[in-house]
Amino acid sequence: MFEKILIANRAEIAVRIIHTCKTMGIRTVAVYSEPDFRSIHVIQADEAVLLGGARPSESYLSIDKIIDAALTTGCQAIHPGYGFLSENPVFAERVAAAGLIFIGPPAAVIAAMGDKIAAKKLAVIAGVPTVPGHTEPVVSLEEALTAATQVGFPILLKPAAGGGGKGMRAVDRAMDMASALMLCQQETQKSFGDARLFVERFIRRPRHIEIQIIADQHGNVVHLGERECSIQRRYQKIIEESPSCALTPALREQMGNLACELARKAGYVNAGTVEFILDEDGAFFFLEMNTRLQVEHPVTELVNSLDLVELQIRIAAGEVLPFRQQDISLTGWAMEVRICAEDTKRGFVPSIGLITRYAAPKGKNVRVDSGVDAGSTVSVFYDPMLAKVITWGENREEARKRMVQALNGYHIEGIFTNIDFANQVLTHPVFIRGDLSTDFIPTHLLAEGARIAPPVEVLHAMATATTLIYHLRENLLQDSLRPLKSKVGVSSLHKDSYDYVTKSEEDIFHIRLENKGTELQWHVLVGETAYLVATPPMEFYRRRLKMNINGEDVYFRLKYKGNFIEAASCGVSRTFEIYNPREWQLAKYMPPPIEKVSGNILDCPMPGLVVDVKVTAGERVFRGQELIILESMKMESAVSAPADGVVESVCVKTGDAVETGTVLVHFKKDE
Repeated sequence: MFEKILIANRAEIAVRIIHTCKTMGIRTVAVYSEPDFRSIHVIQADEAVLLGGARPSESYLSIDKIIDAALTTGCQAIHPGYGFLSENPVFAERVAAAGLIFIGPPAAVIAAMGDKIAAKKLAVIAGVPTVPGHTEPVVSLEEALTAATQVGFPILLKPAAGGGGKGMRAVDRAMDMASALMLCQQETQKSFGDARLFVERFIRRPRHIEIQIIADQHGNVVHLGERECSIQRRYQKIIEESPSCALTPALREQMGNLACELARKAGYVNAGTVEFILDEDGAFFFLEMNTRLQVEHPVTELVNSLDLVELQIRIAAGEVLPFRQQDISLTGWAMEVRICAEDTKRGFVPSIGLITRYAAPKGKNVRVDSGVDAGSTVSVFYDPMLAKVITWGENREEARKRMVQALNGYHIEGIFTNIDFANQVLTHPVFIRGDLSTDFIPTHLLAEGARIAPPVEVLHAMATATTLIYHLRENLLQDSLRPLKSKVGVSSLHKDSYDYVTKSEEDIFHIRLENKGTELQWHVLVGETAYLVATPPMEFYRRRLKMNINGEDVYFRLKYKGNFIEAASCGVSRTFEIYNPREWQLAKYMPPPIEKVSGNILDCPMPGLVVDVKVTAGERVFRGQELIILESMKMESAVSAPADGVVESVCVKTGDAVETGTVLVHFKKDE
């Protein structure tokens, strides 16, 4: 077994690998860029080596620096994690040439299976159904249009050299091809160093199903069941689960056997994932093979009681798989949510900055794989994923409910995250019944008119929690005077009942609090609906709160500002205003706030780097026309003209770092 391993990655996955290495008694060496000098993976590793500047090309993508760090620190092997160089055959080859062990498949296999076009050809040989598409890579617009015409619109542009959703776009019409092709090529070049794309038919409303395989160096290949990864946005997975409610035992066996056969044909070694799409008729097609550990590997670990990182390391050291296919059985259900730094209320733009407060959820069958803590800095240079929350239950509903409550208690301040958005998915009726597809989010959450009203019981719970908190905080002084009552005759100011009016957006709740007996037990009336509520002692009222409402524990995240309390629970995030009845009568007649009127500017929707300026002063532009291309968190996004007009001045240039709100373009005012 190895004595020391270098981890050629950062953040959450580096921490995950360090954890397994510690349990195996293996020393670890972390590598880091200048902004990551205080990162958790640097602190937890036994040793750490500085690679270079913030840009990945200066650090985490520098093959020479990483191999030199491994040799200098006396490592025997390198674990690539996922992303960065994990699917780069040149890196695997260079590692082997340096006398080190690459914890992953051989370079030739990475080259064959990592190239989506070559992998598709091999899948055909292995008898695996494939999506109709063009078999050769495209580079020019003419080639892309020719291939799309042969395949038939709508088509999907996909990078030949990598996965993870980077560089992928659906194209419905020929007139949209030029823009989509350029953005895909730029993204895939930055992510994988290879601008080749291929064209395949875009299948509408598919489910994304992937099979985890593991193979040793002695010819043994086993599949570990499937993962459902259909909840995606822009081809980036958000929620994963295992098993999938769409697969029967027979279909699971068929897909698993085909995945293993493909791995055998490829001469595959170590952990890998064969990805499929499942159409509405139940037919499945090979999508791609990821020649690395997957972000969502924990859900497979929880239903199989395995440590995939440990298996990776043991296989790389030459050990034989300790089980056979007949030994594998799935127990219970697991779900995973990716926690990302993004502002979901502003179009999912990246959110950067200092994490000022951080508290991860805990509890039985709740696991958090995190790369951040209070004091961590989130920058534009790396992937927006901060952490993953994984829950297990005896069945899907138990795992889902446990995840909802875990996210209710996940507290991150200083940046925006997708925690509440993920909970909107988890609590949506369509998700609950398991009717999933890759267009679930655009159809059920983002489409115009798709938003559904929050459940009344959730709003009542939030109104109850905020009103009780406000009441108890306001009456803290009276509580502090209680010890004086018997000594100096200070009378108690407490009553048996209290009335409040609580407002949130257009919802108004008339609430009566009745404290009959212990100070921690309350009868609450929200309108005509009664609840029995148990509250924790006052010293526990921080930014995370657990209350028991009608016998069930409910978790909330809170922020306070006078009689305004911001609350989040079960995917609902609202600000509540609390008044006593007399104050409410006055507040009803306050004039509405004046909304800010936008001027003749185009401001920046997100922090990032300007990679292209596509407009000049004096140019006439049209609504929706792409003017500025930004790169942030390894993704490129176009900032488009909000209306027809004439450009007066362009305020940025290629290479500029910009913040949210930076003025990008001035337009001429209408005469």
